[in-house]
Amino acid sequence: MARTGEKLAEPAALDRRCFVDGKFVESDERLDIVDPATGRKIGAAHIADRAIVDKAVSAARNAAHGDWGTLGTRERTRLLRRVADGIEERFEEFLHAEISDTGKPEETARQIDIPRGAANFRVFADLIANQGAEIFQTDTPDGAGALNYAIRRPLGVVAIVCPWNLPLLLMTWKVAPAMACGNAVVVKPSEETPSTATLLAEVMHDAGIPDGAFNVVHGYGAGSAGELLVGHPGVDAVTFTGETRTGAAIQRSVADSVKPVSFELGGKNPAVVFADADLGKAVPALGRAAFANCGQVCLAPERMYVERPVYGAFVAGMKAEAEKLVPGSPYDGKTTIGPLISAAHKKKVLDYFDLAVEEGATVVAGGGVPEFGDDRDGGYFVQPTVWTGLEHTARVNREEIFGPVCSILPFDTEEEAVALANDSPYGLAATVWTENLSRGHRAAAALEVGITWVNCWFLRDLRTPFGGMKLSGLGREGGVHSLGFYSELSNICIKL
Repeated sequence: MARTGEKLAEPAALDRRCFVDGKFVESDERLDIVDPATGRKIGAAHIADRAIVDKAVSAARNAAHGDWGTLGTRERTRLLRRVADGIEERFEEFLHAEISDTGKPEETARQIDIPRGAANFRVFADLIANQGAEIFQTDTPDGAGALNYAIRRPLGVVAIVCPWNLPLLLMTWKVAPAMACGNAVVVKPSEETPSTATLLAEVMHDAGIPDGAFNVVHGYGAGSAGELLVGHPGVDAVTFTGETRTGAAIQRSVADSVKPVSFELGGKNPAVVFADADLGKAVPALGRAAFANCGQVCLAPERMYVERPVYGAFVAGMKAEAEKLVPGSPYDGKTTIGPLISAAHKKKVLDYFDLAVEEGATVVAGGGVPEFGDDRDGGYFVQPTVWTGLEHTARVNREEIFGPVCSILPFDTEEEAVALANDSPYGLAATVWTENLSRGHRAAAALEVGITWVNCWFLRDLRTPFGGMKLSGLGREGGVHSLGFYSELSNICIKL
């Protein structure tokens, strides 16, 4: 492995083709791949037209009902573990692909994104290999009895539409359990981050995954490959991670065919900090939570409610956390925060910076754009930003920004804190900080979210249920909950 801070060799201009039925295919239309750290074009991806999407779905159907879907569990899990091995063997290539697309600091991708990409395949291979079944002995009128047991059947073809913030991690989070259950998949990566999906196709091929079991189509969403894929009659289920409006559009498109859907959507996550919290732990943890990946994490707490006796100390601590972050090149060992993903997203976040001031915010830290005096000025950097003085009902406290921001508001009672945290159309995640064990349990149980961390953040056990409430999603994945979505249970009753 290259040492942290050591720049990998620059690749030739990136050329990301679609992958269909075990082969890379070209198309007539391209989309630009742009380096978020400089704003420069570094390559292109081939946009899948209707014919390519049709071929990908057809290949997936053939694999789902043939070489892949009929493969025994032992052989299927052996191949998926080889995929995990292949990611690790090509670790540096995946690392560079992830960084080229996202601009995130090398250390972040090295420690989180690439290892989790491999781990997802091992976790779900192990899970399906050791999954048991319930058997019920049933009484019958003649006294002979019956046995009831259930078997899992794959759904068939699963369309997987991926986000751009954690491209490899969140793609494999869905690909691994879907394929472990015997489904064939067609992956549509974000148009912003096509590279790791394309590289994973090579690993799948080299690992011996049958042709058609894993396919990749590049393109945009509405009016492009994404819309063609999720609405395709040959697709049996759709799983999507991204913004709520897109999830709603997908749900409408599959409603008539009643396809199963699993959505992880937007969030406006609260953090609740009680006066008895250990600020020496809470402040740095919440600084990481708010600003990691330049705030482009669905689980990031953008609104923080702090009990009044420690409010001033907490605000000062978050100011220090924001101001110590160093923006810059992803390969510079001093860099601790990267750019936003695109020019359009940078404009969106900066518009919210302006709106916060219009709504009466006091800008405690950040609020602008860093200046470098070199090609990084063409990149999509913004400053980590802390606001106080906003009303709970302010738009910037209601709408997901998906940038490195946090708004800090005081509260006086536990009941008030819970009410404020729950007063949101979203319900993905929350974090609670207190040294009072009873209060921690009580507050966590009262919060209307899919996951609550107490005295920590982003601590994940992949066996546990994950998903959102309200506008933050539909369904649960993780552990047996993923198996529940990616397979159908069929009961068999045997009369004795």
